[in-house]
Amino acid sequence: MAFVVIGVLLFGLWMGDVGPFGQLDWWWIALPFVLAVLWWEFSDRSGLTERRVMNKMEQRKIARREKAMESLGLKVAGTRRDRQVTRHTEAKARQVSADPTHDGREAAPKVVAQSEIQRRREPRL
Repeated sequence: MAFVVIGVLLFGLWMGDVGPFGQLDWWWIALPFVLAVLWWEFSDRSGLTERRVMNKMEQRKIARREKAMESLGLKVAGTRRDRQVTRHTEAKARQVSADPTHDGREAAPKVVAQSEIQRRREPRL
């Protein structure tokens, strides 16, 4: 792409007869376009173009998967949901530490049966 931009700029300067560019031979103006064609041919034959396309598609797929996981509420590191949970946990900790009636002991964790957890994860249709 850079060769094409250089070629267009040289062509414009050559056609406008600007400075020393007006006295250049025509093949100096055509050279960047020829180099662009050669580069495109090389990148196609070497597989560089295909690898770039595949990498771009892979990045899109990863972004789409992360967005879907976040919208489902499943934990994905660094998501908006994680930040909300962290903010809520920190706010709750500040609230508890500021409470003068709090004696420092936490309530015992609620024991949940495995069947209850399984029922929560698999909704019936």
